[in-house]
Amino acid sequence: MSADVELLDLSRKLLNSIDTGDWATYASLCDTSITCFEPEALGHLVEGMPFHKFYFDLPAATTKPAKQSSIASPRVRVIGDAAVVTYVRVVQKLDSVGAPVTAAAMETRIWQKTSGGWKHVHFHRTPC
Repeated sequence: MSADVELLDLSRKLLNSIDTGDWATYASLCDTSITCFEPEALGHLVEGMPFHKFYFDLPAATTKPAKQSSIASPRVRVIGDAAVVTYVRVVQKLDSVGAPVTAAAMETRIWQKTSGGWKHVHFHRTPC
């Protein structure tokens, strides 16, 4: 399997873990020192996993409505033991009254090749 295909598969697995609230899978894909810029951090650089775990720990009924993410227009660039994966994340979900809605965000995810495989080490995401 090419690195490009492997990294896109890992990125899809990561998004699925977020959509389904699967902390174990998410944590297994991420380096413990992960950093990010994302809308929930209000412009601040976030370091480590505790910030992300908070969202996984929220009650499912109020925070994790049925949703699925798709990757559109992906690009993968491998640079030595690192890779940059960029795409538009298209999210389909239900709003508060159960009507389907679609939103999109631009995401950049950085992966690093380790002796145990690829680890997600940084991301930057625009608001949906």
